[in-house]
Amino acid sequence: MAMWVFGYGSLIWKAGFHFDERVVGFIKGYRRVFHQGSTDHRGTPKFPGRTVTLEPAEGEVCWGAAYKITKKEDKEVAVTYLEVREKQYDKKAYLDLFTDPMATTPAVSGVMVYIASANKQLNSNYLGPASLEDIAKQIIQAEGPSGPNRDYLFQLEKALLELGCEDKHVIDLANTVRRILSEEDSASK
Repeated sequence: MAMWVFGYGSLIWKAGFHFDERVVGFIKGYRRVFHQGSTDHRGTPKFPGRTVTLEPAEGEVCWGAAYKITKKEDKEVAVTYLEVREKQYDKKAYLDLFTDPMATTPAVSGVMVYIASANKQLNSNYLGPASLEDIAKQIIQAEGPSGPNRDYLFQLEKALLELGCEDKHVIDLANTVRRILSEEDSASK
C-alpha cells in the first residue's frame, strides 16, 4: 500500500526522500500561516525563525505537493527522515487531497500531513499570530543552520507560484520583507 505525504512548506521544493510520484493538490479546511518557530533550521533557540504551519480555517484550502511512496524501504527511510526534519511539528493528520477545485471526491485519502499545533504544552516552538510587519522583521533577522529565514519565505513564494498558487499571506509577507529590506538599504546609503 502506498504512503502519501503532503508538503505545504519547504517539502514543496525540497522533499529530501525518494518518491514515486509528486502530485500538486490541496487540502480543505486549513490555511498556511507563519506561526511556527524554527530553532533548528531557520533560526536558533535564542532567535527563532518563522516557518509555516496549518491552522483550521473553514471554507479555505491550502495548496501544496503530495508525494507517493510505494516501496517498503523508501517508506521507512522517508518516515525516519521526516521524523527528524519535522520534529518541531507535534501533530500528524491524515487528510484528503484534492487536485480539482470542482471535485467533491478526493484524489487521495489519508495523506499524512505534519502540523505544528497551537498547544504550547505540546509545541514549545509555537509563536502564534503577530502583525505582518512584526513577522516580517523577525524573518529578516532570523538565520539558522539551513540558512536565512527570508530565503525560506522567498523559496516558498516562488514554489507556490510555480504550482500556480497565489497564497495571499505568503505574497503579502514576502512583499513586506522586500519593502523593509529596501527601506533599510536606502537608509544605509
